[in-house]
Amino acid sequence: MISTSTVVNSVVEKLRAALARGQWRRGEMLPGQRELAEQMGISRPSLREAVIVLETLGLVRSMPGKGVVVLETSVNEPQSADAVADASLEDILQLRYTLEPFIVGLVAQSISSKEVGQLRLTLMDMREALDAEDAEAGMNAYIDFHEELFALTSNPIFQNVVQQTSNALKQSAQVLRNSPEHLAERLRENEAVVRAIRNKNSALASAEMRRHILQEGLRMGIRLNIPDDHLGS
Repeated sequence: MISTSTVVNSVVEKLRAALARGQWRRGEMLPGQRELAEQMGISRPSLREAVIVLETLGLVRSMPGKGVVVLETSVNEPQSADAVADASLEDILQLRYTLEPFIVGLVAQSISSKEVGQLRLTLMDMREALDAEDAEAGMNAYIDFHEELFALTSNPIFQNVVQQTSNALKQSAQVLRNSPEHLAERLRENEAVVRAIRNKNSALASAEMRRHILQEGLRMGIRLNIPDDHLGS
């Protein structure tokens, strides 16, 4: 019997080869999950796992509600993925604190009502998971929410940078899952971020995201060292 890991590794190599020969170029979307899984003769869960590996390598990025976009066609500098894998929780929080408040500030300036609606739907998924006491579904919705925020950035150079934030968030996901009792707090904090975004208040959205990440640190037993001019934000 072929193991799941063997199937996933095979899929990763096939997709990397297809990217290298130019079957999909940078900026193009991969076929939908159902179509691509059928083309490769694999299950959709195996395809999703392979895509996560390609994301970690910096080759593609999942954009919730849109699909998977190609970032690179070959792996030239694998150190970036290794750096995230070796990062401490404090390193990850520092990266998030640096980038996520800036991201939501930008998003608040240009977000559409439809995009706000999608963010609110994901928060509803968190609330439903909280009501059902389904910690796994709640954390999946939490990660989806933050990745949806990342996907709303329009600067193509910045998109490559926020990929590291997405990888870092996934890196810390297991720790977040180990504290399901904090899901209600995460939901309240993220709702405050969305209210500020909906009102197109960039400064408040950034401040709410800073508070959220600082609280995440405290929930992990980490007090972040931050610049003095951010204290009290």
